[in-house]
Order: sequence, then structure tokens, then C-alpha cells
Amino acid sequence: MGGGCVGILAAAGLMAAGAALGAGSAAPLVEGPTRTDDGLLVYTVTSEYQRGPNAVEVLLPDRLEEGRRYPVLYVLPVNAGTEGRWGRGIVEAKRQDVANRHGLIAVAPAFDALPWYADHPTDPSVRQESYLLRVVLPLVESRHPALAEARGRLLVGFSKSGWGAFCLLLRHPDVFGRAAAWDAPLMEAAPARFGMAEVFATAANFEAYRVAGLLERRADLLRTGPPRLVLLGFDNFREATAEAHARMAALGIPHLYDNATRRPHHWHSGWFADAVSRLMRDTP
Repeated sequence: MGGGCVGILAAAGLMAAGAALGAGSAAPLVEGPTRTDDGLLVYTVTSEYQRGPNAVEVLLPDRLEEGRRYPVLYVLPVNAGTEGRWGRGIVEAKRQDVANRHGLIAVAPAFDALPWYADHPTDPSVRQESYLLRVVLPLVESRHPALAEARGRLLVGFSKSGWGAFCLLLRHPDVFGRAAAWDAPLMEAAPARFGMAEVFATAANFEAYRVAGLLERRADLLRTGPPRLVLLGFDNFREATAEAHARMAALGIPHLYDNATRRPHHWHSGWFADAVSRLMRDTP
């Protein structure tokens, strides 16, 4: 698929998806997709929710069956942009061949600020949650054969993006079906570390995204049905992972848990394939 085509996303499917998720008033501009040498499709998206153009990388199965809708795995980045010291999640998805092995579409949305998957309370160009919900999801679901319902939207991440995976599902359980977090600081009680203040800005805004509080508020909803949360560790955050597990157990929230194996804090250290396999249990 060639690039160079720039336009306003106004297709009926995108508009319907955006409306269902609370789309903003200004439509994004999208260039592409272009195809990389390793087979990724790359869109360049300009949105009011970000400061400038950002990539949305898509990995499809080698063969798409006519009429089939595929679950989408959102591979949430740890760093701003597409490159960083912790590797690239979409590259690991390609290396592990998860699209073919599990019959899914993998998507990596880039952000131009350090991603904590929240909306800044006063800066309209740092609205990461809104960007994902109102721009990335409608883009993917209008351009590709995605299973456009909660059970078809899966989240995976580690460190900041592991926080993001849990936070997004807990804030939007009607949008996302399952989330997996590995080695993530899930029990942070204030926006005091790891660049949190750049996105959350205030204690009041942070409270709306605090994972421990969200677990308490969503416990009744999550107690019934199969586990929707996958919790794995560890390298830097073994204690936080164990504490999150204990909190969920006390609340009666079913979840898949394994905190026994230490691996380096990196996309490519070996944890990713297992996390995806656990996420895909019983997923169509």
C-alpha cells in the first residue's frame, strides 16, 4: 500500500466509531499508510490532541480472511515517539509473529509527549487518552477489518504503558476488553515520579487516573465473568506488582498473575509473547 495521500478522515465508518467513543469536533489529518521494509503500515496523523504529527504503526496478519473481523492488540509505547531506550513494542510484535500466531491486528500509536495515557487538565495538545479513543481507534476500525467492540480491543504495555493499559481498561471497560501489564508502577499514589507531572499536572487530575482507586471503583463490575486483567512482573516493580495483585485479590477481582520471573525492563526481554498469549485466551 503506497503513501502520499493526505486527507481528512471523514469516512462513514470512522465517523460512526468516533461518535460512539465521543469524538471531538476537529477531524484529524491522516497521511498514508506507507509500508516499511519489514511490512508495517505507517499512518502519519495530525490531531488537535497532540502537538504535531505522530505515527500510528499497524501490523496485519499475512493473510486476511474475507468477512472476518480481527481483534486489535494496542501495543502501548513507553517513550515518546517510535524509538527509545526500551525498544519498540511493534517490532517485538513482528518478531514474535503475534499477528499470524493469534489472528490479530497489532497497533502501536506514538505520542509526542511522554505517554501516561491521560488528558492534561489545561493543555489541549496533551490529551493522550482522547487521542487514543477519538482518533486512533476510529482510524484503525475504519481502515482495517477490526472487531470493533470491547472484546476485540486489547491493551498491552509495561512500565508507564502497563499503567496505561490498566488505567484505560478501568476507565473505559465498555471500550476495552482485556489489558496486560508487565513490570509497571501500578500503585503510584501521587504524580511525583517518572515524568508524571508533565501529563497529569495536578493531584486532582491524577486522582481520576490512579489505578488503585480505579480498581476499587470498578471492582463490582470486574468480579463477574472471566479475568480481564493480566498482571505480570518483574524487574523494577516487583513490589508494586505484588501489591496490585494483593489489592485485586482483596477486592475479589479475577485476574491472571505471575510475578516469579525477572527479566530486563525492556520490550525485547522475553515477557511479551507470554503476555499476549494470556490476553488472547478465549478471545475470538
